[in-house]
Amino acid sequence: MKDVIKKSILHNINKAILILERKKQMDVEAMKKLSDQAIEDVALYKDLDVVSMSVLFYSIYKVVDCLDEESFDYLINGMDAARVALQKNNFGMYNKSIKNMFTTVRGCNAKVKEHFQDVMDAARIKKGAVLLQKGLSLGQAAGLMGLSNWDLQEYAGRTIILGAHTEKIQARTRLETALRIFGV
Repeated sequence: MKDVIKKSILHNINKAILILERKKQMDVEAMKKLSDQAIEDVALYKDLDVVSMSVLFYSIYKVVDCLDEESFDYLINGMDAARVALQKNNFGMYNKSIKNMFTTVRGCNAKVKEHFQDVMDAARIKKGAVLLQKGLSLGQAAGLMGLSNWDLQEYAGRTIILGAHTEKIQARTRLETALRIFGV
């Protein structure tokens, strides 16, 4: 794992721990914002570890209402264990901690167990759509999020994401610049 990616993940884990430690007055939107910030790192680094963290944060945001005190403590301990393992470059322990946190979120309650895969798919699709907004191609965004192009295209087609892009530099100016570069 590259140092810049490790540093970014550690930064996000520290933020997640602070959010989770506020249990009672937890601002659930703070976890969603953290997930949105993490997706910017996905667009920048295109790394699967960053993807899994972003999906984990979004999943916690989606199930936070059903988490009990024990689950909060387990998630905090899991985040702390992931942080320590990552600082020591113990990637096996880091991955185990992430997997255990996903298991905790999945095991929140019977209703969430039934719909967890839907939540995970929705998280991947939503985050894939955000990657489209960041300028990645449909294929890149779908590949990073573990989706088929069709799944992401179906969602993006129902939103304004694909049509929301506006050019900052006029076409004529871009053309003149290209012609000047190539000496035409």
